Amino acid sequence: MEPSHIIEQYEKNQAFYANGGGLTVTGGEPLMQVDFVTELFTLARAKGIHTCIDSSGITFNPDNAPLMSKLDHLMSLTDLVMLDIKHIDPEKHRELTLQPNENILKFAAYLNEKHVDMWIRHVVVPGITDDEKYLFDLGYFIGQFSNLKALDVLPYHTMGEKKYESLGMEYRLKGVPPMDKDKLIDKKKAILDGIKQRRKELSSK
Repeated sequence: MEPSHIIEQYEKNQAFYANGGGLTVTGGEPLMQVDFVTELFTLARAKGIHTCIDSSGITFNPDNAPLMSKLDHLMSLTDLVMLDIKHIDPEKHRELTLQPNENILKFAAYLNEKHVDMWIRHVVVPGITDDEKYLFDLGYFIGQFSNLKALDVLPYHTMGEKKYESLGMEYRLKGVPPMDKDKLIDKKKAILDGIKQRRKELSSK
């Protein structure tokens, strides 16, 4: 679908959106399609439509000058980025995702530099991302950013397991039980404690 068609559909249904609504691009990874998203957000910005990117940050690469030029432009058109941080610890992140988290964390800092509002999302996986030390460390990291506007702490579920099986793909978290939602309050508190500690330190300087 062309960006102009998406805007047409948005305007056709705008009466049904709460508070005027907005556009969120998700995926997959929407930043794999920077040119498309930029064209869409250019049209949206011209019409005063709120724009949001739901991203894992995995494509961010500050050493790629052409990409950074495109991202700089896209961020000037972006109101909010919902950033998924899967694990704050580099080694644990690699064990979980087979990918490094260095550029993901740099992406968070980049968003702060660009004054783009940031909404952090973190899935709590039993035995993997539920350690309160690492949760505190996550909060301590994001607590430095003035653009942090919201925090979602989400319980891991197993709904993806059967989908992977049907596709003949290995499900790396097979056998991991769903997260007990009753424990989420304490897990979120650990992150909030980290945020508060970092902000307390920054305010005392």
